[in-house]
Amino acid sequence: MKFKIYNEVFLELPDLYFGVVIGNNIDNNRYMPEICTLLEREMGQLEDRLKGINIKEYPDLKLYRDAFNRVGLNPNKYTSSIEAMVKRVAKGNRLPSINPIVDLGNSVSLKYILPMGAHDLDALKGEIAVRFSKEGDTFIPLGEETIETLEAGELVYADVKRIRTRRWIWRQSDIGKIDENSKNIFFPIDGFEANKDKVVQAADELETLLRKYFQCQTKKGFININNKEMEI
Repeated sequence: MKFKIYNEVFLELPDLYFGVVIGNNIDNNRYMPEICTLLEREMGQLEDRLKGINIKEYPDLKLYRDAFNRVGLNPNKYTSSIEAMVKRVAKGNRLPSINPIVDLGNSVSLKYILPMGAHDLDALKGEIAVRFSKEGDTFIPLGEETIETLEAGELVYADVKRIRTRRWIWRQSDIGKIDENSKNIFFPIDGFEANKDKVVQAADELETLLRKYFQCQTKKGFININNKEMEI
Protein backbone atom coordinates (compact mmCIF):
# COMPACT_ATOMS: atom_id res chain seq x y z
CA MET A 1 0.00 0.00 0.00
CA LYS A 2 1.20 3.52 -0.78
CA PHE A 3 0.68 6.97 0.68
CA LYS A 4 0.87 9.57 -2.04
CA ILE A 5 0.11 13.18 -2.83
CA TYR A 6 -1.43 13.73 -6.24
CA ASN A 7 0.28 16.16 -8.62
CA GLU A 8 -2.89 18.28 -8.68
CA VAL A 9 -2.37 19.06 -5.00
CA PHE A 10 1.21 20.23 -5.43
CA LEU A 11 0.07 22.54 -8.24
CA GLU A 12 -1.98 24.41 -5.64
CA LEU A 13 0.27 23.89 -2.60
CA PRO A 14 3.82 23.33 -3.89
CA ASP A 15 5.34 23.94 -0.45
CA LEU A 16 3.65 20.99 1.30
CA TYR A 17 5.90 18.78 3.41
CA PHE A 18 4.58 15.63 5.11
CA GLY A 19 6.04 13.47 7.81
CA VAL A 20 4.91 9.84 7.78
CA VAL A 21 5.16 7.40 10.68
CA ILE A 22 3.87 3.82 10.65
CA GLY A 23 3.43 1.64 13.72
CA ASN A 24 2.85 -2.10 13.28
CA ASN A 25 1.71 -4.78 15.73
CA ILE A 26 0.58 -2.27 18.36
CA ASP A 27 -1.33 -3.28 21.48
CA ASN A 28 -3.77 -0.40 21.99
CA ASN A 29 -6.00 -2.32 24.37
CA ARG A 30 -4.58 -1.38 27.78
CA TYR A 31 -4.61 1.65 30.01
CA MET A 32 -1.28 3.53 29.94
CA PRO A 33 -1.18 6.23 32.63
CA GLU A 34 2.22 7.47 31.48
CA ILE A 35 0.71 8.54 28.15
CA CYS A 36 -2.18 10.27 29.93
CA THR A 37 0.44 12.14 31.99
CA LEU A 38 2.32 13.08 28.83
CA LEU A 39 -0.83 14.49 27.22
CA GLU A 40 -1.75 16.42 30.36
CA ARG A 41 1.74 17.93 30.49
CA GLU A 42 1.62 19.09 26.87
CA MET A 43 -1.83 20.61 27.37
CA GLY A 44 -0.64 22.55 30.42
CA GLN A 45 2.48 23.82 28.67
CA LEU A 46 0.53 24.88 25.59
CA GLU A 47 -2.03 26.75 27.66
CA ASP A 48 0.75 28.67 29.42
CA ARG A 49 2.54 29.40 26.16
CA LEU A 50 -0.49 30.82 24.36
CA LYS A 51 -2.01 32.96 27.10
CA GLY A 52 -3.11 36.31 25.65
CA ILE A 53 -2.19 35.34 22.08
CA ASN A 54 -4.52 35.73 19.09
CA ILE A 55 -4.76 32.11 17.92
CA LYS A 56 -5.76 33.08 14.36
CA GLU A 57 -2.59 35.13 13.95
CA TYR A 58 -0.24 32.66 15.62
CA PRO A 59 2.42 31.91 12.94
CA ASP A 60 2.31 28.11 13.28
CA LEU A 61 -1.46 28.12 12.73
CA LYS A 62 -1.57 30.90 10.17
CA LEU A 63 0.30 28.61 7.76
CA TYR A 64 -2.75 26.36 7.66
CA ARG A 65 -5.26 29.20 7.51
CA ASP A 66 -3.42 30.63 4.50
CA ALA A 67 -3.28 27.21 2.82
CA PHE A 68 -7.02 26.72 3.36
CA ASN A 69 -7.63 30.02 1.60
CA ARG A 70 -5.37 28.96 -1.27
CA VAL A 71 -7.52 25.88 -1.97
CA GLY A 72 -10.86 27.64 -1.55
CA LEU A 73 -11.65 26.68 2.04
CA ASN A 74 -12.80 29.35 4.48
CA PRO A 75 -10.65 28.78 7.60
CA ASN A 76 -13.20 30.57 9.78
CA LYS A 77 -15.98 28.22 8.70
CA TYR A 78 -13.82 25.09 8.42
CA THR A 79 -11.24 25.31 11.19
CA SER A 80 -8.30 22.96 10.77
CA SER A 81 -8.09 20.15 13.30
CA ILE A 82 -4.92 21.55 14.84
CA GLU A 83 -6.34 25.06 15.24
CA ALA A 84 -9.52 23.69 16.82
CA MET A 85 -7.50 21.56 19.24
CA VAL A 86 -5.08 24.37 20.15
CA LYS A 87 -7.92 26.86 20.63
CA ARG A 88 -9.68 24.48 22.99
CA VAL A 89 -6.59 23.84 25.11
CA ALA A 90 -5.55 27.50 25.12
CA LYS A 91 -8.92 28.35 26.69
CA GLY A 92 -8.21 25.91 29.53
CA ASN A 93 -10.44 23.12 28.25
CA ARG A 94 -8.76 19.71 28.37
CA LEU A 95 -8.91 17.07 25.64
CA PRO A 96 -10.49 13.81 26.81
CA SER A 97 -8.42 10.65 26.99
CA ILE A 98 -9.54 8.41 24.09
CA ASN A 99 -7.07 5.54 23.99
CA PRO A 100 -3.26 5.32 24.25
CA ILE A 101 -2.51 5.81 20.55
CA VAL A 102 -4.87 8.76 20.10
CA ASP A 103 -3.61 10.34 23.31
CA LEU A 104 0.01 9.91 22.24
CA GLY A 105 -0.67 11.44 18.83
CA ASN A 106 -2.47 14.37 20.42
CA SER A 107 0.40 15.03 22.82
CA VAL A 108 2.97 15.22 20.00
CA SER A 109 0.57 17.26 17.87
CA LEU A 110 0.14 19.84 20.65
CA LYS A 111 3.85 19.98 21.46
CA TYR A 112 4.78 20.94 17.90
CA ILE A 113 1.45 22.57 16.90
CA LEU A 114 1.13 20.31 13.88
CA PRO A 115 -1.91 18.46 12.53
CA MET A 116 -1.38 14.74 12.91
CA GLY A 117 -3.87 12.15 11.71
CA ALA A 118 -4.11 8.52 12.75
CA HIS A 119 -5.63 5.93 10.41
CA ASP A 120 -6.15 2.21 10.89
CA LEU A 121 -4.20 0.68 8.01
CA ASP A 122 -6.31 -2.47 8.07
CA ALA A 123 -9.40 -0.41 7.19
CA LEU A 124 -7.80 1.23 4.14
CA LYS A 125 -8.33 -0.02 0.60
CA GLY A 126 -5.70 0.21 -2.13
CA GLU A 127 -3.94 3.42 -1.13
CA ILE A 128 -4.19 6.46 1.09
CA ALA A 129 -3.76 9.72 -0.78
CA VAL A 130 -4.21 13.46 -0.59
CA ARG A 131 -6.14 14.55 -3.67
CA PHE A 132 -9.12 16.60 -4.79
CA SER A 133 -12.50 14.92 -4.55
CA LYS A 134 -14.38 13.57 -7.53
CA GLU A 135 -18.11 13.97 -8.07
CA GLY A 136 -19.87 11.23 -6.10
CA ASP A 137 -17.11 10.51 -3.57
CA THR A 138 -18.65 9.46 -0.23
CA PHE A 139 -17.79 10.13 3.41
CA ILE A 140 -19.07 8.99 6.82
CA PRO A 141 -18.30 11.57 9.58
CA LEU A 142 -16.68 10.40 12.80
CA GLY A 143 -19.30 9.10 15.22
CA GLU A 144 -22.07 9.08 12.62
CA GLU A 145 -23.64 6.63 10.18
CA THR A 146 -25.12 8.96 7.55
CA ILE A 147 -23.22 8.93 4.26
CA GLU A 148 -22.30 12.31 2.77
CA THR A 149 -21.78 12.69 -0.99
CA LEU A 150 -19.17 15.20 -2.10
CA GLU A 151 -18.95 17.53 -5.04
CA ALA A 152 -15.76 17.62 -7.10
CA GLY A 153 -12.80 19.77 -6.14
CA GLU A 154 -12.54 19.44 -2.34
CA LEU A 155 -9.10 18.70 -0.89
CA VAL A 156 -9.33 15.37 0.94
CA TYR A 157 -7.56 12.30 2.26
CA ALA A 158 -8.97 9.23 0.51
CA ASP A 159 -8.39 5.60 -0.29
CA VAL A 160 -9.76 3.97 -3.45
CA LYS A 161 -13.16 3.39 -1.82
CA ARG A 162 -14.05 6.37 0.35
CA ILE A 163 -13.01 9.76 1.64
CA ARG A 164 -11.04 9.52 4.89
CA THR A 165 -10.94 13.20 5.81
CA ARG A 166 -13.00 16.07 4.44
CA ARG A 167 -11.58 19.50 3.70
CA TRP A 168 -8.04 18.18 4.07
CA ILE A 169 -7.41 18.33 7.84
CA TRP A 170 -10.87 19.39 9.01
CA ARG A 171 -12.87 16.25 9.85
CA GLN A 172 -11.96 12.55 9.85
CA SER A 173 -14.20 9.68 8.80
CA ASP A 174 -15.67 7.10 11.14
CA ILE A 175 -14.12 4.45 8.91
CA GLY A 176 -10.53 3.84 9.88
CA LYS A 177 -10.78 5.55 13.27
CA ILE A 178 -8.39 4.33 15.94
CA ASP A 179 -9.92 2.14 18.64
CA GLU A 180 -8.68 -0.49 21.10
CA ASN A 181 -8.47 -3.09 18.32
CA SER A 182 -6.30 -1.00 15.96
CA LYS A 183 -2.92 -2.68 15.49
CA ASN A 184 -1.36 -1.20 12.35
CA ILE A 185 -1.52 2.57 12.27
CA PHE A 186 -0.58 5.28 9.77
CA PHE A 187 0.24 8.76 11.12
CA PRO A 188 0.52 11.58 8.56
CA ILE A 189 1.96 14.87 9.83
CA ASP A 190 0.88 17.71 7.55
CA GLY A 191 3.25 20.64 7.17
CA PHE A 192 5.08 22.95 4.82
CA GLU A 193 8.62 23.81 3.88
CA ALA A 194 8.26 26.73 6.32
CA ASN A 195 7.80 24.42 9.33
CA LYS A 196 9.70 21.44 7.93
CA ASP A 197 12.06 21.29 10.91
CA LYS A 198 9.13 20.83 13.30
CA VAL A 199 7.63 18.14 11.07
CA VAL A 200 10.91 16.22 11.16
CA GLN A 201 11.23 16.62 14.94
CA ALA A 202 7.63 15.52 15.51
CA ALA A 203 8.06 12.44 13.30
CA ASP A 204 11.29 11.50 15.09
CA GLU A 205 9.69 11.92 18.51
CA LEU A 206 6.53 10.03 17.60
CA GLU A 207 8.57 7.09 16.28
CA THR A 208 10.69 7.07 19.46
CA LEU A 209 7.62 7.14 21.71
CA LEU A 210 5.86 4.39 19.77
CA ARG A 211 8.86 2.13 20.26
CA LYS A 212 9.19 3.10 23.91
CA TYR A 213 5.58 2.56 24.96
CA PHE A 214 4.41 -0.13 22.53
CA GLN A 215 7.62 -1.97 21.58
CA CYS A 216 6.25 -2.00 18.04
CA GLN A 217 7.82 -2.05 14.61
CA THR A 218 7.97 1.38 12.99
CA LYS A 219 8.68 3.02 9.66
CA LYS A 220 9.23 6.70 8.93
CA GLY A 221 9.48 8.86 5.82
CA PHE A 222 8.89 12.30 4.36
CA ILE A 223 7.02 13.54 1.32
CA ASN A 224 7.31 16.76 -0.68
CA ILE A 225 7.05 17.94 -4.27
CA ASN A 226 10.22 16.02 -5.18
CA ASN A 227 9.15 12.78 -3.47
CA LYS A 228 5.40 12.39 -3.84
CA GLU A 229 4.79 8.87 -2.50
CA MET A 230 6.09 6.15 -0.22
CA GLU A 231 5.32 2.53 0.51
CA ILE A 232 3.56 2.13 3.85
